[in-house]
Amino acid sequence: PPHPQVQHTACNGSSGLGLYSRPFIESFEETPMLVAVLTYMGYGILTIFGYLRDFLRDWKIERCHVAREREEQRDFVPLYQDFENFYTRNLYMRIRDSWNRPICSVPGAKVDLVERVSPDYNWTFDYTGKVVEGVINMGSYNYLGFAENTGYCADASAEVTMKYGVGVASTRQEMGNLDRHEEMEELVAKFLGVESAMAFGMGFATNSMNIPALTGKGCLILSDELNHASLVLGARLSGSTIRVFKHNNMQSLEKMLRDAIVHGQPRTHRPWKKILILVEGIYSMEGSIVRLPEVIALKKRYRAYLYLDEAHSIGALGPGGRGVVDYFGLDPRDVDVMMGTFTKSFGAAGGYIGGRKELLEYLRSHSHSAVYAASMSPPVVEQIIASMKCIMGEDGTTLGRDRVQQLAENTLYFRRRLTEMGFIIYGNSDSPVVPMMLYMPAKIGAFGREMLKRNIGVVVVGFPATPIIESRARFCISAAHTKDMLDTVTIPPCLAQNGFYLTFSVPVFECLVC
Repeated sequence: PPHPQVQHTACNGSSGLGLYSRPFIESFEETPMLVAVLTYMGYGILTIFGYLRDFLRDWKIERCHVAREREEQRDFVPLYQDFENFYTRNLYMRIRDSWNRPICSVPGAKVDLVERVSPDYNWTFDYTGKVVEGVINMGSYNYLGFAENTGYCADASAEVTMKYGVGVASTRQEMGNLDRHEEMEELVAKFLGVESAMAFGMGFATNSMNIPALTGKGCLILSDELNHASLVLGARLSGSTIRVFKHNNMQSLEKMLRDAIVHGQPRTHRPWKKILILVEGIYSMEGSIVRLPEVIALKKRYRAYLYLDEAHSIGALGPGGRGVVDYFGLDPRDVDVMMGTFTKSFGAAGGYIGGRKELLEYLRSHSHSAVYAASMSPPVVEQIIASMKCIMGEDGTTLGRDRVQQLAENTLYFRRRLTEMGFIIYGNSDSPVVPMMLYMPAKIGAFGREMLKRNIGVVVVGFPATPIIESRARFCISAAHTKDMLDTVTIPPCLAQNGFYLTFSVPVFECLVC
């Protein structure tokens, strides 16, 4: 049966009523007990066979393809952690063909895949020389469809390439600061509604290298338990004390804030130098949206700072595509550090940080990403400028606004269709990231392979990227997807011809009679 949805129009902490101007609907169905038991049994059987295969490899009965210590170096300190690679050797390798598939086209609504086969159960791959054409792309973060090789943005990037070239061969502080970089940062600040902004060549490094510049010893970081690895790494590199609160749980966050104020630092009980809250706009594995109105209310009450990662939400949420702040109709000045990436909605590369002018001037001289990294490539910068102008309507058309609206419509339509089919899906009803639960380990590889047979490319995710009993397929909706494409994904061809579709949960979208 369809899973229950809980409508949150009020907070679950103590922030009070009236913080939301629109319904906030998210669904997270607990794993059924029988499914959980069967999933654990599946992993248990895989583990037993894994140890058996390792035994056969130790006795040279089965060939070992992984990096291992040589016999003459057995007495040395181990270079390879053999036990830690157990999962990779015996579980991941069996379904490795579901990942790292090479494409040979623009990652738009449809892609072309290079066909490959494996003669040794996915240890190595051979390319057949054939191309699988017209695969519906349900995996790329191409939310607004700007990953394209024709049109206004592509033409602008090509023109800039002819003038500036591809590489800059210097850092921004030396000879790599172009006029296009300056224009881009001014445009980003205008788009976000903040005083100033700064761009970086890599989205991951935007988090991992800038958080250490903002906090250090004697500071406290409160991090959501499902934050991205870049946020986690940045927090660890900072040397700050890190405490993790339950995902999107305002009661957990408020308790930690209150304890931090009351007790201060361990042993000395001195007040923390600063308290920084780390959250994301859209969580890329759960499809959930941060409860930003409540987070801001708590941040103000306890005088903490807020770092918002909008990698997946910028461009994909809000009536103007300005992210989760726009989605909730909040004031950008209430967010101290606004971070995001250009790799998704803008079809480019890199990341940005926006905020007060004083903050950005500080980062320009203290951030490792700013001081030591090479400047962004000119065509990439132009792609960002052109796509952002489209979204803002400064290109003289309604193309950007239409794509933002189309993405919202596609998201609601696709989520509704999966729910009607009886699948368990996670996340917010407005999130273009749609996780569909698979649970059992055997379904991970089967789902990816069966969908590819039907010319549908999906991303499947399992342990350790998710909890062991919460394996899933993750769909990323794009404004470039047409209704026919979404119908092809959600309706089995044999049943679509007869005018009906599945109403129960199965490992793949198509029944056995297809």
